[in-house]
Amino acid sequence: MKKLFEFKTKTIVATGIGAALFTLLFMYVKVPTGIPETDIQTAYGIGAFFAAMFGPIAGFLIAFIGHAISDAVQYGSPWWSWVIASGVSCFLVGLVYPRLKVDEGKFGWKDVLVYNLFQIGANVIAWIVVAPVLDIVIYSEPANLVFTQGAVAALWNAVSMGVIGTLLLFLYSKTRSGKGTLAKE
Repeated sequence: MKKLFEFKTKTIVATGIGAALFTLLFMYVKVPTGIPETDIQTAYGIGAFFAAMFGPIAGFLIAFIGHAISDAVQYGSPWWSWVIASGVSCFLVGLVYPRLKVDEGKFGWKDVLVYNLFQIGANVIAWIVVAPVLDIVIYSEPANLVFTQGAVAALWNAVSMGVIGTLLLFLYSKTRSGKGTLAKE
C-alpha cells in the first residue's frame, strides 16, 4: 500500500520538474475567460497529474512554488491568496494518490471517476472557499468580485484537471507494465 505522505527521492525530483512545468504553463499557456485576472490555466492539469502520481505534498509544492514564481516574474510579487489556493487544490487532489495504481498500468473507468471526484472537490474547496476568503482577509477585496472569480476559477480549473490530468494519467498508465503481466517462456 502506498503511504499518503511518503516523500522519496523520486518525489523530490518530480516536484522540481512539476514546479518548473507548472510555472511555464501558468505563464504562457492560458486562455482568458472574460473575468478579470481569471484565466483557464493548463498548469492545473499538470499539477493534478503530478499530485495523483506522487501524493499531496508534491502536489502542494508544485502548485504553490509554480504559482508563486509565475506571479513574482510576471507581476513583481505573488498574490498570496491564490498561490495558497493553488497549493491547496493540488494538495487535495494528491489525496487520491493511495487509491490509484497508475504506476502499475491500471487506470480504468472507476479510477477516472475517483480521480475526477477528488479533483472537482479540491477545486470547489480551493477556489470557492479558500481563495475568496483569503482575498477578503488579506487584501480586503470586495466579496462579490472574489466569489465570482473563485467560481469561474473552480469551473475552469476542474475542466483543466479533468481533461489534461485524466488524459495524462491514462497515457502514463499505458506505458507501465502491470504486476504479473510478464510471463516466463
